[in-house]
Amino acid sequence: MQISVTLGVFVLVAASTLAGCSTSKDEMLPAGNSNMLELWKGTDGESGPARGVEERAALRRALTDGEQQAAASDDRSYSRTQESEISQQFPRLPNPDMVMYVFPHLAQGNTPVPGYSTVFPFYDQTQYAMPGERTEAL
Repeated sequence: MQISVTLGVFVLVAASTLAGCSTSKDEMLPAGNSNMLELWKGTDGESGPARGVEERAALRRALTDGEQQAAASDDRSYSRTQESEISQQFPRLPNPDMVMYVFPHLAQGNTPVPGYSTVFPFYDQTQYAMPGERTEAL
């Protein structure tokens, strides 16, 4: 039983391989009316630099707003600036902030104070990691 299945698979693979070779080169890739020198110089009337520009112009389309924003952010992410170099070399250590919201109220009797929020860092100074020091959680 095993031999007949293996033989059947072999015959099927051989038949499909031979069927793929049954076409000719001229049928798959017709030669055309130009020789290689005309194609190289672009004097065949069908190719050349001008036709390439026309073909590319036909394929171009305007970028959408999302694509333009993505392209701009990609460009900025690859450029090197002093700020990015310093922040990569010396990353800031985490310094959690406390956000305090002051509700609207009246001060000294009748003076209205609008609501506002203010931020207090937990540490007085910003701490930076040394080069090579881990800043992410273990």
